[in-house]
Amino acid sequence: MQRSLIVLGLVIALVGLAWPWISKLPIGRLPGDFMIDRPGFKLFFPLTTMIIVSVLISVILMFFRK
Repeated sequence: MQRSLIVLGLVIALVGLAWPWISKLPIGRLPGDFMIDRPGFKLFFPLTTMIIVSVLISVILMFFRK
């Protein structure tokens, strides 16, 4: 548990340091990310982004299990 928390903290710190470069990626603006904008109502549903993030996390976890 301690090792997992340390790794999670390091990952969060690295993402924070790399944020200026990460924010330039088109994540959240991919085809398949739906945005409904009507008067008094705004909905953003990043379907494609969620699928890509899920696949990446699954691949990373698969490497850590072996």
